[in-house]
Amino acid sequence: MKTRATALNPHNRFQPIATDREVDDGWYRDPEDEFNPDSVATEVILENARTIISRNSSPDVPFDQSINPYRGCEHACIYCFARPTHAYWDMSPGLDFETRLIAKPNAAARLREELDRPGYRVSPIALGVNTDAYQPLERSQRITRQVLEVLSDYRHPVSIITKGALILRDLDLLSGMAAQGLCSVRVSLTTLSNDLKRSMEPRTAAPATRLKMIRQLSDAGVPTGIILGPVIPFVNDHEIEAILEAAARAGATRASWIMLRLPHELDELFQDWLRRHFPQRAEHVMNRMRDLRGGKSYDATFGRRMTGIGPYSDLIRQRFTKKARQLGLNLHEAELLRVDRFRRPGGEQMALW
Repeated sequence: MKTRATALNPHNRFQPIATDREVDDGWYRDPEDEFNPDSVATEVILENARTIISRNSSPDVPFDQSINPYRGCEHACIYCFARPTHAYWDMSPGLDFETRLIAKPNAAARLREELDRPGYRVSPIALGVNTDAYQPLERSQRITRQVLEVLSDYRHPVSIITKGALILRDLDLLSGMAAQGLCSVRVSLTTLSNDLKRSMEPRTAAPATRLKMIRQLSDAGVPTGIILGPVIPFVNDHEIEAILEAAARAGATRASWIMLRLPHELDELFQDWLRRHFPQRAEHVMNRMRDLRGGKSYDATFGRRMTGIGPYSDLIRQRFTKKARQLGLNLHEAELLRVDRFRRPGGEQMALW
């Protein structure tokens, strides 16, 4: 499937009935067959969001509030832990996740309403955590830009995780907020190989472009770090030191890492990708994944799901920590963003109107 990570659409685990539209025995493929296209156009569904701030109490993440302007992600990263969430919307975590996207055009309006509530308590908002806020769809929808404008008006702290070069469009807002201690960015940097990037993250910015993003963000005064995630055994784990060195040269000041996670349908999708692109080492990779997860493909236990357990996990941690310290990269999970600058643009009494 051209420019897509997978052509599979695994059954939605919330649907009691599964239907196969056809069985392909491999003997014949009609190029005009609508069920076997070479590529699939992106479909955008508009959703009138009732709320926009999501809250969590997970000990594994350094934030308790987040905003996701979109559901699904056109970046099409095969390893994305968010794929299984698409099943909640009666769509498949496979090709549907990459091609059937949901946008929230009223996100900024909902955000103003929530920030104006008298009982709202300020804590940093993570923007674009479940799916990338700067995926290609943002170029036309501009929802992330609108959300940032609201956060800037309210002087509300925000952290952003992205692998999309479109973030540089909003450098005016980000640099202004960063000057007040209200903004930080993490660039997801998974590989320095263009070939691996093309198969694993087909619609993302090239590795060299992401390094330029780090440089331009840093030069604009925006605290910028990287997330090396996921680390995939025998696929990109040999690049750890090189990635950290490249990020540090580009101006990154912080770094963290995450081990590959394979919840729900992602297990099937990733293994199919692995057999297609790395057939000779596929079983080797999965054996190591099971070693990391107590004999299973995945373990969702807090404290384990992000790193796994055992000697291999310890080795990755030691390699990462040693190199990051040599380069002067801070290993703390989050920037200390200011919460004392928060204000409501119309005054504290606006919530009464």
